[in-house]
Amino acid sequence: MSRAFVKEDDLNLSAEEGFDRPQSPHPNYVTARGLAKLQEQYQALQGRRSELAAADDALARQQLAGVERDLRYFQRQLESAIPVDPAVQPRDEAHFGARVEVIDEAGHSHHFSLVGEDEADAGSGCVSWISPLAKALNGSRVGDTVTWRRPAGDLVLEIVSIEYPMD
Repeated sequence: MSRAFVKEDDLNLSAEEGFDRPQSPHPNYVTARGLAKLQEQYQALQGRRSELAAADDALARQQLAGVERDLRYFQRQLESAIPVDPAVQPRDEAHFGARVEVIDEAGHSHHFSLVGEDEADAGSGCVSWISPLAKALNGSRVGDTVTWRRPAGDLVLEIVSIEYPMD
């Protein structure tokens, strides 16, 4: 019988048997900030695991399973991390770790940072290096125009500046 038709309590899954967070098939490039963030998240989860392991109730055991899953994910991310030094990136081209200023067709200015998958946060302008926007920007130079292919329609962007923050 499919597990879809069994009550959750009947499954009796341990954390090891549960579903793990999916891993990306792409290389795990990270900025220095991205690596530090992964390490912080891993440390926080280890602390949370200790707290939950000390508790003796069903809710704590359920939460512990989720924390264990997340710990496995972050451990794999840390083990597979490939730090990229911004100092070795070409200063005149946009590549991983670059902060790129663009102007769109309407004349609006935008800043995007090309970062690792775990560090991506569109709201703060941090885009994954494998995203369509990052792929459009990759290799561009100041003065170039690139086409960002989006589901909502293509958008032409002019590259205004490229910098590599040394955080």
